Amino acid sequence: MSTCFIAVMFVAAIALLFLAPLPPVSDEAWGGGGAVGEVAFGLVVMTFPAVGILVVRRQPSNRIGWLLLGIGLVWGLTLLADNYATYGLVVNPGSLPGPAIVAALNEASWVPGLGLMGTFLILLYPDGHLPSPHWRPVAWLSAITIVLLTIAVDLLPGRLEESPVPTMQNPIAWGAAEPVLNGLMFVLFPLFPLCIVACAVGLVRRFRRSRGVERLQLKWLATAGAVVALLYLLAITSSMLDDFRLLPGLVTDSIVFLASASTMSFVLLPCAIGIAVLRYGLYEIDVVINRALVYAGLTALLAGVYLGSVLLFQLVLEPITQESDLAVAGSTLAVAGLFGPARRRIQRIVDRRFYRSRYDAVQ
Repeated sequence: MSTCFIAVMFVAAIALLFLAPLPPVSDEAWGGGGAVGEVAFGLVVMTFPAVGILVVRRQPSNRIGWLLLGIGLVWGLTLLADNYATYGLVVNPGSLPGPAIVAALNEASWVPGLGLMGTFLILLYPDGHLPSPHWRPVAWLSAITIVLLTIAVDLLPGRLEESPVPTMQNPIAWGAAEPVLNGLMFVLFPLFPLCIVACAVGLVRRFRRSRGVERLQLKWLATAGAVVALLYLLAITSSMLDDFRLLPGLVTDSIVFLASASTMSFVLLPCAIGIAVLRYGLYEIDVVINRALVYAGLTALLAGVYLGSVLLFQLVLEPITQESDLAVAGSTLAVAGLFGPARRRIQRIVDRRFYRSRYDAVQ
């Protein structure tokens, strides 16, 4: 019954998100792709509870399933609250009750969302239990940090950074406690990522000691996390190049695509967790890793070639023409011609380094 209730609440939040005729607040919302980024984030949000329901139905005692449902609900309510505040404050002011309060409460919604994903999802993976009693202090510290940081961000006086109205002050600020809240922020802001790093380090240590099925389960999560990290690195790099105008020919569509792709990559995390926990296709992980290594290396190589060739073509063509279309077109042709040979070369390198038996059989 509880599972159905959570699923209904989530579906209602997502339905309201996509039915509400709201423009994106900014091009940086939900990964930098405006409406595209918001849709991508919405699809990611739906994946967490979808996998969570499958895990809960098969393994009701496994806390991972309930945690996936909770993460999906948190992000779903975040999207719903953002659209509610935008509609009530920008699109049709005065049409909804309490949009300013909703915007203020939504200011800290990223804390439980990222906190649960970065700490407890790792700590309890894959069987829903802590690896050992020694991890209880880390679990308690993470929980306390998430709760207190959420409260401090929501109640701190000042301008709301995530509000659809840029100059809006916090309507639920607790002015009398501002020194205490500032002190909490000073301690908790660095402590929050440290808790995530501690959990990630613990996962690496567990992987080094693991054997058999547990090692395969940890491989699934590690592979998904590596792909997410690579895409986010590419998205951040392209955004920084654009911000500093280092590559004027870098088209906006490419930046939006990378931003949306990095957001969409979070779908891999719940999918990998579902495969590992339910053990459906668990033993295919080596094939997945092989393909991931090949195409991750190929993506990084082609992205580097594209950015470098755009810069080179611009330097060469700048005295002749001020247009950047030729540079972009030339770079695209170079990347297209490089795709096949580069893929085959990277495949041989991966096979030689990680899959020696397959490499020897081909030779």
